[in-house]
Amino acid sequence: MQTSEKKQLFIYMFIAYLFSVVVRLIWVYQFQDTDNFIWNNQLMINTNDGYVFAETARDILNGTISYFDGINNDGAVGFLTAILVKILPFSFETIILYMPTFLGSLLVIPIILIGYSLNKPYLGFLSALLGGIVWSYYNRTMTGYYDSDMLNIVMPMFVLWTIIHSILVQKNRYLLLMVIFMLLSQWWYPKNISLNTAMIFMSIIYLLIKDRKNLFYLKFILFALIGLALVPVYLKVGLTIALFGFFHYKETLTDRYIISLLVGGGIIFLYSGAFNIIWSSLQLYLINRFFPSDIISTATQLNFYSVISTVREASAIPFETFANRISGHTITFTFATIGVIIMMIRTPILLISLPMVAMGFMAYKSGLRFTVYAVPIYSLGFAYLLLIVSEYIESFSKSKELKIAFTIGIMTVVLYPNLVHIVSYKVPTVLNKTEVTDLVKLDKLASSDDYTLGWWDYGYPIRYYSDTNTLIDGGKHQNDNYIISMIMQSSSQNLVANLSRLAVETYIQPNVGVVANKLFEKTKPKKLLDKVSTSSYLLPQKTRDIYLYLPYRMMNIFPTVAVFGNLNLKTGRKERNFIFYPSTPLKQNGSQVVLQNGIVFDSSKGTISLGKSLQKVYHFDQVSLGENSIPNVQTSLMHLDGTFCVVYLKSYNKIVVMDRETYKSTYVQMFMLGNYDKNLFELVISSPYSKIYKLKK
Repeated sequence: MQTSEKKQLFIYMFIAYLFSVVVRLIWVYQFQDTDNFIWNNQLMINTNDGYVFAETARDILNGTISYFDGINNDGAVGFLTAILVKILPFSFETIILYMPTFLGSLLVIPIILIGYSLNKPYLGFLSALLGGIVWSYYNRTMTGYYDSDMLNIVMPMFVLWTIIHSILVQKNRYLLLMVIFMLLSQWWYPKNISLNTAMIFMSIIYLLIKDRKNLFYLKFILFALIGLALVPVYLKVGLTIALFGFFHYKETLTDRYIISLLVGGGIIFLYSGAFNIIWSSLQLYLINRFFPSDIISTATQLNFYSVISTVREASAIPFETFANRISGHTITFTFATIGVIIMMIRTPILLISLPMVAMGFMAYKSGLRFTVYAVPIYSLGFAYLLLIVSEYIESFSKSKELKIAFTIGIMTVVLYPNLVHIVSYKVPTVLNKTEVTDLVKLDKLASSDDYTLGWWDYGYPIRYYSDTNTLIDGGKHQNDNYIISMIMQSSSQNLVANLSRLAVETYIQPNVGVVANKLFEKTKPKKLLDKVSTSSYLLPQKTRDIYLYLPYRMMNIFPTVAVFGNLNLKTGRKERNFIFYPSTPLKQNGSQVVLQNGIVFDSSKGTISLGKSLQKVYHFDQVSLGENSIPNVQTSLMHLDGTFCVVYLKSYNKIVVMDRETYKSTYVQMFMLGNYDKNLFELVISSPYSKIYKLKK
């Protein structure tokens, strides 16, 4: 590469990278003065999963775990964070806030490099401007989105670039570079092995069609197999360097040498277990989604509710959302699709990128999180089509200025909806200052061996701020969701207390990964829960304290929380109709209050209107927060035969309509109304945003 080309390359990279970073600072500008989002003089992060990585980094820095422990596959984000905290003059909170901004924006570099490898530098630049800020990619790499996503696409794109470049230039050093990026890609996000394997598979097909007798292509396959093998890092690096040195000093090789080494590489790949990981990923994200089957837990033969049904990013999405997230607009997506097809016909080597497009299209069944994989290829496709049209305009008009003006105009139009989305995408922090304050207070009360029981959405933040253990969290939220859901919705506080103690003391026993499986292994769930709900139930010996975390923010998802426990585990059917409708008053006409969800509550008649149905209200509670945020409740009995209860949370300007059984639930009684059995629980922390109870048993 000549000096002028290098200069142009770095200018393109600098402009595209700076643009991507600046756009991500819009969120900071919008919320920098929002005091409720600031902790330790810095904005907090806005993704729940980020707290598990923050916990790992903090433990490394505190010496709780070693850097060696943090460098393993599960600790890549935490390890890198700890390193950055050590070498950079910024606070821990500042580094985890801005890491996605600066690392996620690195995507522009491999996109631009692919353009240069194809001798189309302007292609890479234009596509980098778009790809770096498209809806789905921005959403998962925005400032504060502290997650492995910040490099999950960047690394495979570097792998793709090294594959393309090594095939085009046929130099051994790029094979070495390819293995390095494959190593980094799979270390950062182990599941990338499936994507890397798919791209290598496409590469082999391309090479076999192009020129199967080229010995360099056999070298390529050999290095790729080593890069994919699940062997220790030192062994992978050693084999790669040894092969590189061998090929460097022995340039003249026969088929016999290469094929012998290739067979050895294939054996290493197969026996390393890499294929098993790939097959597991295919089953999880492809086979089970497109060819679903009713699977019953082999451990318990019970029908637990799957969390995948409640996670929006893992659910099927409509076409408009799909197109917007990949290209920013359905029109842009349409033209980008045309561009991708033309690009791959004219430049067949880009067929190697098809696995990334395929993963993006998995979003239809597997959820919007996958759209991000198609973003860089579709940005290349759109830029490719744009350049074809602009070159035609220049050829027809004989005006280079018109070509430039047309290109700038179209890029402005295409970038605009993405920028509009970014400005309007005002994601709040995971917790607010008061919630964090409550958990930090808990940290001072509890020991690191204690357990805090809360819904899985809050598991990681609970662990990070309170330094207590949890039963379920963002990584462990399957069958044990049933346990926590039962605790949150039970009308028996004896059951809540006893099940909490039984679950924790069971969980800490050796080789107990899933509490529900262990508890129901030899006993029918209903029979066990009936026993546990009695005050005379014989509990395991107490070894640690247990806390119950009831946050205000769970109110809107409480019906979803209840789904997991409102279940007959034998049949898989719901036990009862669970009704819980939180809403905000919209207007009042005399004694009638119209809620935003359309429900009408008549306080004088004691009725609610649900569509065309008129129902009686059992009683109506008005709740206001007093000293130390303790609820003051005024209850009005309306109809003894009423089937609904209405709670007006004055301090929150919320009205909640629910059935009588739900009214008795733990969450309603202990958080909303402040009613609890003082022989079983102690209220240790109380604020408008959370109630934390300590179990006395």
